[in-house]
Amino acid sequence: MAAPLSGQAPPTAGSGPARPFRPGAAAPLRAEPLLRGAGGAETELWRAGGVMAAGCLEDPSLERHFKGHRDAITSVDFSLNKKQLASGSMDSCLMIWSMRPQMRAYRFVGHKDAVMCVQFSPSGHLVASGSRDKTVRLWVPSVKGESTVFKAHTATVRSVHFSSDGQSLVTASDDKTVKVWTVHRQKFLFSLSQHINWVRCARFSPDGRLIVSASDDKTVKLWDKTSRECIHSFCEHGGFVNHVDFHPSGTCIAAAGTDNTVKVWDVRMNRLLQHYQVHSAVVNSLSFHPSGNYLVTASNDSTLKILDLLEGRLLYTLHGHQGPATCVAFSRAGDFFASGGSDEQVMVWKTNFDAADYGDVLKTQKSGTSMNGTHHTPQSEMDCGVHLKKTKPQDSGRNHAQQEEETSLANTLEHIMGQLDVLTQLSFQGL
Repeated sequence: MAAPLSGQAPPTAGSGPARPFRPGAAAPLRAEPLLRGAGGAETELWRAGGVMAAGCLEDPSLERHFKGHRDAITSVDFSLNKKQLASGSMDSCLMIWSMRPQMRAYRFVGHKDAVMCVQFSPSGHLVASGSRDKTVRLWVPSVKGESTVFKAHTATVRSVHFSSDGQSLVTASDDKTVKVWTVHRQKFLFSLSQHINWVRCARFSPDGRLIVSASDDKTVKLWDKTSRECIHSFCEHGGFVNHVDFHPSGTCIAAAGTDNTVKVWDVRMNRLLQHYQVHSAVVNSLSFHPSGNYLVTASNDSTLKILDLLEGRLLYTLHGHQGPATCVAFSRAGDFFASGGSDEQVMVWKTNFDAADYGDVLKTQKSGTSMNGTHHTPQSEMDCGVHLKKTKPQDSGRNHAQQEEETSLANTLEHIMGQLDVLTQLSFQGL
């Protein structure tokens, strides 16, 4: 049976200003420790600039930490409703953790080698995983642990990502290719093959028209999904590029590399906007806050860093993992973020620092109106002076149709399991 989960909640401390960042230059920032200790997980929160104002509730806090994997964590992702958190590990298992206190976690067994990546579909009805066994699996995140499997590549699958409409899946592999598939029936559509080394990560743009990929050939490539052509290669990284993602507006991308840097580019003008040198080791992963104002990064230096993109500065350094921090992801609403490490732990953090203004941002996006004033709105400008457009409000009718289709697909998977025995029936194990 699965074991109940426990979480830890450390005290919070205050905030202080950080030195502004000059585009194109290093940002040598000073940090001072603010707090230490979180029950069973040793944590520290450092605020750039070393200014402390005790009692403020704006700092991120460790809410829970989950133990159950038997090797390093490789990937984390929240479901749409935040009720579940998925994690992949070098132990060949995918785990689904409940965000509700004292609820059980589920271990899904099926991959024959390390699980390198996991992601929930936009509706939360499916979870995709990619593995060193060269396959991709689509799981129904329920107690039965059912999945459909297809051989996606001829080498390790490093990355899986759903399009925003939930209809397509993009995968990246050590076979140097990026491939696009239909989610329904897992039909292969096309391959992108201009990288000359392993492809670590691939992502759809929010509108689904572009794909961005990151590779050990030290490039980040931008692709047109319709023409299937590479429309630009960003070559500024001095090492392998581990991770890349689109800004929620779709106008910018950020990439993390083995040269210890994080870089942000404008994909309309194809130019470098910001260059952060805040980590002392390889940067493994990053995630944009849904507002587009913040970026969280995870590094082999064991820390997570929170960057203020509008001010071009380091806000926080979080010490929670013992050893490399391997992955990090914001929840869909941005009020939480999760991280994983080589210490086999999954940690869930409460964002807090965005609480004062993010509710207004969400209301603005839904109404389609503009906001003025504070530098936390999507209408503000980056330090380099490039305007960031507001994320378009979602079409509720489209989302409803998308959820119905994914529900139908989930039901189809369960039906095939029972009728044709084509899918792999996997042993479900509890913690």
